[in-house]
Amino acid sequence: MWRHFFLTLPIAVLIVAFLQTSALRSLRDSLPLFVKKHFTTAAPTNPSATMTKTPVYFFSHGGPDVQYRTEHPVYPILQSIGREITQKVRPKAVVVFSAHWQSTPKEIHLNNAVTNPLIYDFYGFPPEFYKATFPSTGSPEIASQIIDLLTKAGIPAKGVARGLDHGVFSGFNVAFHQKNNPLTVPLVQVSLFDNENPTAHYALGRAVSSLRDQNIVIICTGMTVHNLRDLRRSFGSPKPLPYAVSFDNALKEAVEADAKEREEKMKRVCQRPDAREAHPWMDHLMPLYIAAGAAGDDVGKQTWTMQEGSFAWAQYRFGDVLE
Repeated sequence: MWRHFFLTLPIAVLIVAFLQTSALRSLRDSLPLFVKKHFTTAAPTNPSATMTKTPVYFFSHGGPDVQYRTEHPVYPILQSIGREITQKVRPKAVVVFSAHWQSTPKEIHLNNAVTNPLIYDFYGFPPEFYKATFPSTGSPEIASQIIDLLTKAGIPAKGVARGLDHGVFSGFNVAFHQKNNPLTVPLVQVSLFDNENPTAHYALGRAVSSLRDQNIVIICTGMTVHNLRDLRRSFGSPKPLPYAVSFDNALKEAVEADAKEREEKMKRVCQRPDAREAHPWMDHLMPLYIAAGAAGDDVGKQTWTMQEGSFAWAQYRFGDVLE
């Protein structure tokens, strides 16, 4: 009896392998139930569980009015990116760097509180803008982990209790609409350096890149062209000023370069003749350098842009999203 069992065992294994192949799935499905029930396929896995690294995102976030301007072309774009993050990436937490929080030239600060109150860091807008909400919670545990990562990378860092500025909540209220696509995972905001050093900000992103291995999404928010001084020159006209086009295009070429060359090419963009027109102060540009640093070897891709007056609204993603 045992001799016959061991002789037939290899045949049985081959039959199982044969029936498991996707090409012959229809044949398996046509088998009688009493035979078919002995052959099972692996259960489908959660895409986020098989993803080795989450993508990194750069949002051009606009002003405090972006969450109210539903007719603006960027509105559906941010909504689509938000749905991609919540429905496809499905992170366990979000870490955000905003152009509107610069700590000190050499030390990084981050919110280590459980709560995320809002900071209305703008002036002269309608009263309802100062009633905006964005419910979210922080994570002292993730904040502590970020401090450890930065310390190991030689970057001084400390936790503070701080709310979310409009560089976060205005764009997030579009991407993660409170009713249609709420963000239900912890949200931790980290500062920029209070300087315009692209190398330092690239290194800052690189220092926290391992968060991506834990299904944590890194989002950096700013603008690819941001000149408030020239707002009056272009006010009322969507026609872009020349530097809004030239700088946005040059930035795209650098960001989408091979990852081994990307840092140097992005650094050179800051030295272009039109750089100071595009960014009189580079606070809205540096978050993109953090995103590129956090991306490691992943390729950057501009997913959308719009050049408008003295601004450009490019959106970027580094890394792939599993469908």
